[in-house]
Amino acid sequence: MEACEVADRLGLIRPAFDQTRYNILDRSRVDYDFVNLYKKYNYGVTAFSALAGGVLTGKYSNGVIPEGSRITIPSFTTMIESGLEEKTAKALQLTAVAKDVGCTLPQLAIAWSVSNENVSTVLLGASRIEQLDENLKALEFADKITPEIRAKIDAIAQFTPEVPQVQAVVHEMRAKWL
Repeated sequence: MEACEVADRLGLIRPAFDQTRYNILDRSRVDYDFVNLYKKYNYGVTAFSALAGGVLTGKYSNGVIPEGSRITIPSFTTMIESGLEEKTAKALQLTAVAKDVGCTLPQLAIAWSVSNENVSTVLLGASRIEQLDENLKALEFADKITPEIRAKIDAIAQFTPEVPQVQAVVHEMRAKWL
């Protein structure tokens, strides 16, 4: 908010959007930190990690980390340390909500992100064409994220806002490139 006000005072172009992580399990920045910016400054959000690093695909739900998955990359191992077991348990519960909606878990997660009126864009990541096709079909379910469905999701997620923490991967990138 301060950046927008400083830009206005100095006659500069104010920030128009932010790119931040946003998913069912991690929503502090969009739903709490920036909540006052959207209407007041016509601020937008480009959301990434709608699938929570793969957690909301269900691929980690059996307790086995697939070879070549993101979590096997050293800079992403913090995902394991930050409650992977609890998050995968929630993902498993969310599968029932996805069935109620008539979609897959990844489609539910993406549709949930897209259904937020303050989210301008949701970035998708796919390593196979089939994943991309499935992800794009999520748009068909965005209007099915009703207040009742959102309440079911919220009851499972039990999200508590947190003070943002800089991840190890960000520190590594800064050390390497800045």
